[in-house]
Amino acid sequence: MAGIRIVDIDIYHPSNKVGNEFYIEHFDARGVDIRGLLKALGRDQRYKIDNEDENSLSMAFEAASNVLEKAELTGADIDLIAYASQTPEYIFPTNSLMIHRLINGASHTICIDSNANCAGMTAAFEQVSRQMLGNPRIRRALIIGSDYVAPHANPDDPVYFANFGDAAAAVIVEREEQSIGFIDSIYQTDTCVYGNSLFPAEGLAKLGKTGVDAGAFHVKFTPFDDSICVDAASESIRTLLARNEIAPSEIKAACFSQLSIANIRAVSANIGIADEIAVYIGDEFGYTSTSSPFIALHRAIASGQIERGDKVLFWTVGAGWQNVAMIVEY
Repeated sequence: MAGIRIVDIDIYHPSNKVGNEFYIEHFDARGVDIRGLLKALGRDQRYKIDNEDENSLSMAFEAASNVLEKAELTGADIDLIAYASQTPEYIFPTNSLMIHRLINGASHTICIDSNANCAGMTAAFEQVSRQMLGNPRIRRALIIGSDYVAPHANPDDPVYFANFGDAAAAVIVEREEQSIGFIDSIYQTDTCVYGNSLFPAEGLAKLGKTGVDAGAFHVKFTPFDDSICVDAASESIRTLLARNEIAPSEIKAACFSQLSIANIRAVSANIGIADEIAVYIGDEFGYTSTSSPFIALHRAIASGQIERGDKVLFWTVGAGWQNVAMIVEY
């Protein structure tokens, strides 16, 4: 039987690094102490775009170029491009088409954009893998995740303004006989907080009729206890492991959503995975939303934490919210 294996992965981030002190001073001036928030979420620094030439699309292209070069492939070798972002630079044409143009893709290449919010790249990886298993004409796929939240963050909102970083990840997967690669996935959806993060705040239709005022493209965020996803995530992961007869001890790296280190530790403890197995990059990168689990995977590979044949567990949650968990054999 054929499987969908990871060929290679690479990332891109801007060179500009911003520490917590900038954001602490920013909110101190507004009479808001965010020190406890930054500590609870596990922040230290983040990479931030500081010029007019970079955005989510340009970062996606850089990550894609990096992984193609690393894998010694060209755009013509790719049969499907999937681009995941909750902050795409363009609504249409699809950003994946633009990536196709930039990497000189082949004429037969399938190009799709995907948006499952912060769960987007994980969901795209899972959906592309299943599509490839059912379509032998797709041999290789390029999956990219990239978000640039800063232009849409209200300067008075500590969560969106102070916690996000800018980065992209790109992974190439390949259909290969007698390999395993993608193993299984599970979704759990609960729309109890679907209105707590809205972007654009008033919807596109209204903007089209009334024009864009200052702040109209900010995220409208209503704070809530994000730990509500922990129990559901733990239940999903336990179900996923059990139905594939995989013990927690077999997981060599857990690449989870990097929004909150407390949630990572809570889910890990609930399912019996040690803290050192759960890769944390949110202290260096900030929260890069859709790409964050794959930046964690990149770290796990680069550090030697995982080798070929090791099992990797992914978990992420999107605004609204929807948990996505997935197991792959690297």
